[in-house]
Amino acid sequence: MTPFTTDQLRAWDKQYVWHPFTQMQDWLSDEPLVIVRGEGCWLIDSDGNRYLDGVASMWTNVHGHCHPVLNRALADQADRLEHATLLGLAGEQSILLARRLIGIAPPGLTKVFYSDNGSTAVEVGLKMAYQYHCHKGEPQRSRFIRLQHAYHGDTIGSMSVGGVAIYHEAFRPLLFSTVEAPAPYCYRCPLGKNDPATCGMVCLNALEQLMIAHNDHLAGMILEPLLQGAGGMLAHPAGYLKGVRQLCDQYGVLLITDEVATGFGRTGRMFACEHEGVTPDIMAISKGLCAGYLPMAATLATETIYQAFLGNYAELKTFFHGHTFTGNPLACAVALKSMELFEQNRLLESVQERSVQLGQWLERLATHPRVGDVRQCGLAAGIELVRDKVTREPYPWEEKRGIRVCQEARRHGVFSRPLGNTVVVFPPLAISGQELDLLMAGLEQAIEVVVN
Repeated sequence: MTPFTTDQLRAWDKQYVWHPFTQMQDWLSDEPLVIVRGEGCWLIDSDGNRYLDGVASMWTNVHGHCHPVLNRALADQADRLEHATLLGLAGEQSILLARRLIGIAPPGLTKVFYSDNGSTAVEVGLKMAYQYHCHKGEPQRSRFIRLQHAYHGDTIGSMSVGGVAIYHEAFRPLLFSTVEAPAPYCYRCPLGKNDPATCGMVCLNALEQLMIAHNDHLAGMILEPLLQGAGGMLAHPAGYLKGVRQLCDQYGVLLITDEVATGFGRTGRMFACEHEGVTPDIMAISKGLCAGYLPMAATLATETIYQAFLGNYAELKTFFHGHTFTGNPLACAVALKSMELFEQNRLLESVQERSVQLGQWLERLATHPRVGDVRQCGLAAGIELVRDKVTREPYPWEEKRGIRVCQEARRHGVFSRPLGNTVVVFPPLAISGQELDLLMAGLEQAIEVVVN
């Protein structure tokens, strides 16, 4: 498995590695899992223990770990070319992937701008939207509308359009000002309407009022379509996304969709926007793009956006943005092969089947006295734990109920990561029915232990 002992690896990890989104004082007092291998939907640690990957390795894995077809695609490309810049050169693999992406993207998106992760894909979209308005003679359009509980990444721009206080508040002095719209969080509606069947989607009315009030200065609106992931797996009511698109059209506001988590089959369609027939002006993608193999992202734009950047060199209409590994051939080759596997394995149909199976598990869990709400969008779900089901009183976040559930789940062969008091279900798309049952049974048992 590895020439080093688990104790050695743990000691070196604690000595040298600073982990993301982790209180390192807690980490140093724990004995972390050391992952050395992957096999299908399973992760294998340095002692040979197997854990079902319940979060698709931070929402990226599509076809399973170490897929032989993707391994070959990566090796074959490495034998030909590992990297060449797109600054002044064109690249075979980036050309082929861009053509393929436009072929499967919502109709009307025509251009692909590559970057290297979800945060930068969003950052590109924000800069693109603002500069577009500058080229149209409207430099005052520099503000963005974003939703409560939004999460779009950890760069300065992507944090500025985020709305998760625990992640973003410490950096508030560094961020630019945005307009916050109420989230369509039906379980804890910020407008006091907790029944989506009768509320008339008042959150859209509130959004319209914000667009009217700030219209002269709005560059765009950004949102995660159908599902706000890191904000708590908040599934939006049907019709909300389409309503946002209509409002953006009515008030001349660009719509930027962050499909970093929802793209590439997670919702049962290739992109979440497809469910409501929406084409954004700008769309950010990453995570599943390379099936979890390599860091890569892209920002897709309409022809209207692209054309605004064309002009004589002296006009300085160039989009001055780039990344060293833009359009990396290794990543592009894997992404192209991943697209083929979607078709060969009829993966979208499988996701739809697994989504029904997941829904049945969630219906069962919804009856638990400490489960306040279950939320699902395709093969992604959140199970919100509460202290009191009637009043919806949450557990104090300091009690780390979600974290404790995920720690307990490891005893049942499941690896997961929570979002506060919300237990997340986000497995590789290729998960089998039997594996999904194992995942949900492990989480159910862990919840039972921790909240009773």
